[in-house]
Amino acid sequence: MEKILDRFLRYVAVDTQSNEESESQPSAEKELNLLRMLRDELQAMGVEATLDEYGYVMGSIPSNIDKEVPAVGFIAHVDTAPDASGTDVKPQIIPDYDGSDIPLKGVPGLALRIAEFPELLAHKGETIITTDGTTLLGADDKAGVAEIMDTVQYIVTHPEFRHGPVKIGFTPDEEIGRGVVKFDVQKFGADYGYTMDGGEVGELEFENFNAASASVHIQGSNVHPGYAKGKMRNALHIAQEFDALLPVSQRPEYTEGYEGFFHLIGLKGTVEEATLNYIIRDHDREKFEHRKQVIAQCADFINARYGAGTATPTVKDQYYNMREQVEPHYHVVEKAVRAMELSGVKPHIQPIRGGTDGANLSFRGLPCPNIFAGGLNFHGKFEWVPVESMEKAAAVIRNLISLYAE
Repeated sequence: MEKILDRFLRYVAVDTQSNEESESQPSAEKELNLLRMLRDELQAMGVEATLDEYGYVMGSIPSNIDKEVPAVGFIAHVDTAPDASGTDVKPQIIPDYDGSDIPLKGVPGLALRIAEFPELLAHKGETIITTDGTTLLGADDKAGVAEIMDTVQYIVTHPEFRHGPVKIGFTPDEEIGRGVVKFDVQKFGADYGYTMDGGEVGELEFENFNAASASVHIQGSNVHPGYAKGKMRNALHIAQEFDALLPVSQRPEYTEGYEGFFHLIGLKGTVEEATLNYIIRDHDREKFEHRKQVIAQCADFINARYGAGTATPTVKDQYYNMREQVEPHYHVVEKAVRAMELSGVKPHIQPIRGGTDGANLSFRGLPCPNIFAGGLNFHGKFEWVPVESMEKAAAVIRNLISLYAE
């Protein structure tokens, strides 16, 4: 039997960074390298598994009990975020962590410092896996992938373990908001599901942001700067003016809990034209709709000031708060709480300040809360995960399967 640490290290060695500029699915061909590997590993363990044209791996383990019970599914995404490189990941393994700062040896002077990341102290004595400072680690969400595969290995090597139908799903492109756009829920065959894509041990989430993207094109007017008076309209300056219309206090760095935000993630352009890119987030649907209206109102203001067609906003919804879809099936949350307690984990129910594949799946008929995978500081060079946290997540999966079998 392969240890969860060794499995995780194999998976993070595969570069699976998704590409937000690509229109294909998967967005990057290299994502398929790990997806094919997972399909083959499932089949090698005797599990019926397929990989379809969109990059979805689906596996199915039939029930071994003589009564009808719900089919429960577990889902994780293989792609890593575009925010940092996922090429040539060199994990650092720190056994019996002593509570001191952890140097990231690939970049001189860089370290996981207790002063910045005090949550490290909660994991003294454990085996910590970090980056070397040159890439992200990939615990988001290869920790979840490893935990699910560890559970599959347990099931097939312990025939005495009683379980109902178990469904396994691995997806591409979650990090760019397209993870389950073409996922066939009916084919997957689960009655209830869980994404293994949360952070610290004990996290359990069934509320997430309502999410939209906004692109604002600014059309300027460029003339020779020596003769520009009264004629030039500098698109870059107008773009800055547009951004200044949005409330500073509603940026991500000033918000927490249920507070939403406008987040400027890109500004490109010249004097002639420029484009601002935002993500818009709010847990409250009414406030979310208002935020989209604010973008339109800012564009109206710019157009009134500089002329029609100066600012052209394009707003696209990405996903919605899963709470309204999960609450009618609240037993899925209660079972997750009980599974954590059986695993010696204290549950901590909180809203996700982000989103998961489970949000879109919930709106497509598969109630799908999110459970911790154990990693922290996702999407960057300070990402890390304790081995013990992954082991606890795998134990939660096994206990959930047992609870559904009851």
